[in-house]
Amino acid sequence: MSNQINIKNKKASFEYEFLEKFSAGIQLTGTEIKSIRAGKASIMEGYCYVNNGEVFIKNMYIAEYEQGSYNNHNPKRDRKLLLNKTEINKLVKKKKDVGLTIVPLKVFINKKGYAKLDIALAKGKKIHDKRHDLKNKDAKRQMDRAMKS
Repeated sequence: MSNQINIKNKKASFEYEFLEKFSAGIQLTGTEIKSIRAGKASIMEGYCYVNNGEVFIKNMYIAEYEQGSYNNHNPKRDRKLLLNKTEINKLVKKKKDVGLTIVPLKVFINKKGYAKLDIALAKGKKIHDKRHDLKNKDAKRQMDRAMKS
């Protein structure tokens, strides 16, 4: 079994500053897990929300499975995230702060073969923060080039 599935949200680190990270299971149907194992999923537009003490991910795209026939799933349905009560309560308390959101970071398959989702409690970056990150990235790239020469 290949554990090489690693679907990332590359925009998240540019758009948000992560305060706290969690790892959650995802409640999936059979065709959804098969599509994820084939690497046909995206969390770029996804975001998480809390409803009645449960955490869900919205807009996570999982392509329909080719051999799914009439059992196939809706590609953009809301999926329940499996977290324990203390983690959910911590998210609910901290999410009450203005400007905080729950962002999906990456989907991966763990050693037991279960699909997991790394999420983070995040705060949106301002434009000057983004510029500062780009400046640091460029400086690091310049230093790496100088070291190689």
